[in-house]
Amino acid sequence: MMSFLTTRQQFRDRPILRRLAAGGVVVLCLAAGQAASDSSWESLHGDVSRGDVVPLETILDWLEAHYIGEVLEVEVEREGSYVEYEIKLLGPQNQVVEFEFDGQTGQLMKMEGVRINDMRRPQ
Repeated sequence: MMSFLTTRQQFRDRPILRRLAAGGVVVLCLAAGQAASDSSWESLHGDVSRGDVVPLETILDWLEAHYIGEVLEVEVEREGSYVEYEIKLLGPQNQVVEFEFDGQTGQLMKMEGVRINDMRRPQ
């Protein structure tokens, strides 16, 4: 989840990752059209290590920089070589917003939810 090999110090230095662990409500799963297996995780880790897929940490850092909210759920969907991150945030007005990112580019593709603008951080 944290580039798979994050050290303890790096973890402490990442506010959003600390909140993920402290909240205890995060679900991380890999959907590949079948039950997630060790080989699915190993394949994803290899893609991230080679730079073919953006690390989840990078996506979470971007979200934290641009939006106010607590991570409720992280889902990694994979179809063939295509990877998509789906992340749900709980906003300050208890709104739930889902963000979808392209795993290869890190590009935000879609947002769904209510009062999304109320979650934007001032730039």
